Formats: sequence, C-alpha cells, structure tokens
Amino acid sequence: MSESIRNGSSPYPVGAAGRAAREPQTGNSLSRAPSSGIPALGKPQRRRGLVVSNSGAAGGMAHGSGGRGAKVNTAFSRTLVGLAVFYIAIVVLLPFFNVFVQVKMTLLLAVVAVPINSIFGTIAAINITRNDFPGKVLLLSILDLPFSISPVVTGLMLTLLFGRTGWFAAVLRDTGFNVVFAFTGMLLATMFVTLPFVVRELIPILETMDLSQEEAARTLGASDAQVFWHVTLPNIRWGLLYGVILTNARAMGEFGAVSVISGNIIGKTQTMTLFVESSYKEYCSEAAFAAALLLSLLALITLGIKDKVEQAAAAEASK
Repeated sequence: MSESIRNGSSPYPVGAAGRAAREPQTGNSLSRAPSSGIPALGKPQRRRGLVVSNSGAAGGMAHGSGGRGAKVNTAFSRTLVGLAVFYIAIVVLLPFFNVFVQVKMTLLLAVVAVPINSIFGTIAAINITRNDFPGKVLLLSILDLPFSISPVVTGLMLTLLFGRTGWFAAVLRDTGFNVVFAFTGMLLATMFVTLPFVVRELIPILETMDLSQEEAARTLGASDAQVFWHVTLPNIRWGLLYGVILTNARAMGEFGAVSVISGNIIGKTQTMTLFVESSYKEYCSEAAFAAALLLSLLALITLGIKDKVEQAAAAEASK
C-alpha cells in the first residue's frame, strides 16, 4: 500500500467497486449496499419470527405478519381478549352508564324551567315595551338581578325563605309541602337564575319592531291572541328561539344555587353538575370525567343549534 502511494496511484480499485470502498459506512449507504449484510431502510426484514421495521430513527419491532398482530384463534387468547373487554366495561363503560341516572334530574329541571321562563319572558317583554308605567326602570333592574347575584347566594336565599326556620316554614309545615332538599326548591333556583335570558333577548327586538302591522291586524278585527300568533311571533321568533337556547344551556349547567338548595342527595336531588363534583371529591375520576364528557357534548350541541339559528336569522335579515 505504501508502494502504491509513493508511486502516486490509489490503493482502491478503479470503478464502482472503488467508489463503494471509499465511501464511509453512513446511514445513507445502507440502502445502496445491501451486500454488506445491513438491511435497507424502510423495508421490514424477518428474523426468527420477528418483524423489524426500519422506518427511520423511530423504527420498531413487532411479532406477527406485517405489523397486524397474531390472530386470536386459541382458547387462551380469546380468554385474554374477553378479560380485557370486561375490564374496560367495568372501569370505563359502567361509570358512563351510571351518569344517565343523573341525566334524568338535569333534563327534568330543564324541561320544566325552560317553557315557564320562555312564556313568562315573552309576556313580560311585550308588556314592558308596549306600555309606560311607574316603576318600569325598577322592574327592569329586578329582572337583571340573577346576573348580579351569585348563584350560591340565590340558593342560600331560598333556604332562608323556605327552610325549617324560614319565613314560610309554618305554611309549608301545615301543608306538608317540601321545598328545601326537594325538586321544588331546585326548580325555583333554576328558574331564578335563568329568568332574564328570554326577556333580554326580546326587549330590543320589540322596541325596534314596526307596530303598523299589529295596528292593521286589530283594525281588521283580529283579537290579541291572533295578533300575537300571526304578526308578533313571526317577527320575534329568532330572538325567542335564541333566548330559549341560552335558557336551556344555563339550566343544564347550573351548579351553585342548585347545590345549596338540593343538599346533593345521591339518587334523589343530584344533577349532572353535582355528580361531577361529588365523584371527583370521592376519587371516582372515571365517573366524573364521563359526566363531564356528556355535559360537554350537550354544550357542543347547544352551540351548534345556536349557530344555525344565528345563520338563519342573518340570512332572513339580508333578504
């Protein structure tokens, strides 16, 4: 070798073989030199029943063919799969189905509170905008109280009014009617915190609405009910629907007021939000996260409906 260097000639052979010998053994040369015994990158190689996947720096190994895993064709493997499915059902699915027991109370509160507040809000908004009377500003301020009062204070206020030592305790004791730690108190709390939504959505619409159509309908002999159904309601329907959606969302997600007035009795006065809180405190994380997931899905559905209503209202206004 020293003799060849001294004579000025290369110690490597000339041609492709010489280039292969001169190149360093790097990662790029592996794919060009399969004869060296090193597998080419990106091509799985089988060795003793093991699949070697050389897909870059994060290559991995797996038993079976093509990374699809072995077939479950023995009694032992079927038993293992069955135990895995049973474990998942116990740990994940069972707490999730337990959530539906609490859904009943949440939906029942929403089903009762939303129509009552929708009817009340519509009537209040029409009378406030169509009439001028003393104390109108004070009435509007009272309607906004749920926005300024903490829900916990609302629950405490209802407890002080209808509790054993409350102002109406004697009347409730004589009639045998329970409000605190019962569905009635939860309904009152939910109705109070969801009171302003429909009213506040309808008042601006009614104030800007042209009254000539209503006056023309009354001139033609239409009654107040006919004027409402055929003239007023078509003009306020998008605002009313938007207020109903907000009322429903607030009713399903209420926590503070319902927590105080209900007592959080399991299986009796426990809503989904109360179930999430109590399950998390008792270290039942699976059940808490399952209920939270269901509440999130309901919130997403509500947002989707709200967006559709807004798009429909904008499309109609642009015509």
